[in-house]
Amino acid sequence: MMESAKLRMARNSVTSEQNVRELCQFLRVIYEQCPNQEDIVFICIGTDQSTGDSFGPLMGSSLQRLGFPHVIGTLAFPCDAYRVEAEVKALQQQSKVIVAIDACLGREKQVGQYLLTHGPLLPGAATGRRLPAVGDHSIAAVVNESGPKAYWKIQNTSLYIVLELVHVLAAQIARIWGLKEEEI
Repeated sequence: MMESAKLRMARNSVTSEQNVRELCQFLRVIYEQCPNQEDIVFICIGTDQSTGDSFGPLMGSSLQRLGFPHVIGTLAFPCDAYRVEAEVKALQQQSKVIVAIDACLGREKQVGQYLLTHGPLLPGAATGRRLPAVGDHSIAAVVNESGPKAYWKIQNTSLYIVLELVHVLAAQIARIWGLKEEEI
């Protein structure tokens, strides 16, 4: 009974009209800065080895299917904690707009929401990793609540929540850039 209540809360949070409106406004700002897909790089941070942390690679794979040419971090080739530092260094040599995408932990009421920043994010912060800041813009999806044993929390996240967050974000990106969603 407790689990179904949490899933209902997550479903309502993921489809929160206010958060989706904020997401759309945020994406429009990025689109106005670079409507050409060639001018944007998405760095989708995470690993396919952890349910909660798979948000990044799942999102990266969705962005590739949508036709974005510069995507770092997919299910086939994740941008995990071991790879992110080298990728951040390589991105410093480019003149493209960088959008960093990652999963994060937050308060219980934030689960299923997107935290949006016109500025970089700090990957791995929830688990105590010290990785370089990345992104001109960042999207962090709150996949679970924070607390003691953050590594355990990210590992034991509902796949449903992660997939819903990927679907909503991919659909909004497709809509803003005028792309077909058939491959999402």
